[in-house]
Amino acid sequence: MALKISFALFGLQDWFGGDFLPVIDLVKRADAKGIDQVNVTDHVILSENLDSYPFGKFAADSPTYPFYEPISVLATLAGVTKNIRLSSGIVISPLRPAVLLAKQLATLDVLSNGRVEIGIGVGWQKEEYDASGIPWEKRFTRMEEQARICKLLWKGGPSTFHGETVDFDRIYCHPLPVQQNIPIWFGVAPTERNFKRIAETGDGWLPVEQNPAKLKGHIKQLKNMFEQQGRDPASLTIRSMAMPHYGSRSDSMDDFKQSLKKPEPVSLTDTLIEVPALLDAGVNIIELFPTMFCKSAAEFDGFLHQVMEFKKSYDH
Repeated sequence: MALKISFALFGLQDWFGGDFLPVIDLVKRADAKGIDQVNVTDHVILSENLDSYPFGKFAADSPTYPFYEPISVLATLAGVTKNIRLSSGIVISPLRPAVLLAKQLATLDVLSNGRVEIGIGVGWQKEEYDASGIPWEKRFTRMEEQARICKLLWKGGPSTFHGETVDFDRIYCHPLPVQQNIPIWFGVAPTERNFKRIAETGDGWLPVEQNPAKLKGHIKQLKNMFEQQGRDPASLTIRSMAMPHYGSRSDSMDDFKQSLKKPEPVSLTDTLIEVPALLDAGVNIIELFPTMFCKSAAEFDGFLHQVMEFKKSYDH
């Protein structure tokens, strides 16, 4: 089985005193080495209410921590890379109008010559919706309809859609993406309703759960839902993080978040031990956070070399 690696940009500007521009060069180096994908996280705004984060301690220490707008970042990266695929983890899609999102992603796909694989979700801070003038209610419906609308508009038009959150008749949205279907992956909880959303509308899942044994059961349920919808379960993409090792495996998301800013790096060798179990569970792409394994940018090339040497053992 071929192994695909995604690396997350979260926190990399901290290596450069908060300057994000040198991060672009890191992505260029990852592209040249053969890393499969880069992804960037989204928050339009943050309130001081960080305690409402539903998965333990929030990774950012302050509401002033910079979250760069994902599609803008990916457009910049598209212009300086050749092969690495461009993704998110996630774009909080309901904060953007559906037709604008379709336009942005299609444009990005054209600029990158068909390298977009986008993750979408609803976020967790109601304050983001309030500040954006978007209703918090029906946010999941809005996200689902956005995915449907993007795929509809990317067919070329004329397009008509009458939903609960969006309504239009005979419109066109051009340019069309290079890919016939830009993959849309949902970052949602493993519920039956969400799995039905993915099977009906999406192309993949970005789970928070990282335990391979638990993931295997969830992925089996999702594949069964794909079959119920008449879709090939083999087409499903799952991107999952490999959890950090501190001498033994950690299942704690708080441990994971703390490892992003740990004074001493986590062992990459020990963490990669998790990969076979994740692949066996049905994961297609392994996500790594360089800030977890490197103390500074000086160690980044060594990180890339070790990852690529590991990846080669699966490229057959």
